Amino acid sequence: MDCKREKEQDAECEKITAVLLKSRTGEFDLESILFLKLRGLGVHELGCIGECVNLERLDLSLNNVTNLGPLASLRLLSVLNLSANRISNIEPLRSCENLQNLNLAGNIISSTDSLHCLLSLKKLENIRLRDNTYNYSNPVCRSASYRPVVLEMFPNIKVLDGERVVGRGSELYQLCKDIDETIKAGSYKNGQLIERPDCKPWVEEGYWEIKRSNNAIIEEAYKQFNDVLHECRLLNNRATHVISQTERSMSLKKQPKQYAI
Repeated sequence: MDCKREKEQDAECEKITAVLLKSRTGEFDLESILFLKLRGLGVHELGCIGECVNLERLDLSLNNVTNLGPLASLRLLSVLNLSANRISNIEPLRSCENLQNLNLAGNIISSTDSLHCLLSLKKLENIRLRDNTYNYSNPVCRSASYRPVVLEMFPNIKVLDGERVVGRGSELYQLCKDIDETIKAGSYKNGQLIERPDCKPWVEEGYWEIKRSNNAIIEEAYKQFNDVLHECRLLNNRATHVISQTERSMSLKKQPKQYAI
């Protein structure tokens, strides 16, 4: 009996339903949902998620999603995590006009042409197609020209694959990296390293590389914060329900008793 019930619950998770959304968020109205985490539930179909029209943050990572059609109605969505799914077509995201942060790492996007639908998203500033921390990528990332092509397509983005490309610190990072590469290039002659016993590296090896562990820590903290926020919402809804029941019972006690003659 228990096994049958577990199978039924797993089947329900394959498609997003109103019951699933309400149970995960504690909200009674789908339009009241602002943050939603459906990570690793085995979701195949997005179902009625398009009815959460006020949704601002959505985590659908580690699922089996292929069709993003229902997301087209989420015009207030600003943060979207679709990593580790089976997505090849992101055309429906064209309508998500408030999207700022998009994670598509770990899917099957094969060409930069698939990204053209994102060009109309003026607020988009963070795109991730590759995540070395979790070993997520896309076929398009294998191309040597991938990074410069994407940066040319989206001149206004600030972060690509977790690395800041514009804004505070980015210019200094690129300048120092270029200097380091120039120094290394000048240290070789006919493919052989020129020995300079009196010279020492001006920085340690890998000094200018971004420490990705920081990104992992921040992402994990964000996930934990969302879990706590979810629990707080559930407790708030339960408290509201208990208070309303208590007030109702107290009002009934205060009413004068009437006797029929």
